[in-house]
Amino acid sequence: MGDTSVKKVEARHSPRGEMGQKYLASGIRVSMRLWEDEQPGEPKPAVAREYETVGYVLKGRAELHLEGQVLLLNPGDSWLVPRGASHTYKILEPFSAVEATSPVATVHGRDEEEPSKSPARA
Repeated sequence: MGDTSVKKVEARHSPRGEMGQKYLASGIRVSMRLWEDEQPGEPKPAVAREYETVGYVLKGRAELHLEGQVLLLNPGDSWLVPRGASHTYKILEPFSAVEATSPVATVHGRDEEEPSKSPARA
């Protein structure tokens, strides 16, 4: 039989990362995080992460700059950032979204890496 552990993460106990993300439940191969009320502003430097990310917009609008493409993210939209893809987000309106990462973003410092040297955004 496989892993039978059960986890619940209460919002008031969720730790925050250096970028402002709130860490939610995580398993061995996937983790979730929440971005709450991210404010409009200029995009941060591009990054390329060692995990893939799927996300879902709860509210607000943002641009995802991904490998030379710009995708507009609106409430109800979902997206994928492939592992190793250089990307950044430009927040257009106060923005909240849930993301899942695989492998787990918080392991081995994957979530707090330095920006990539490639020309795209994160």
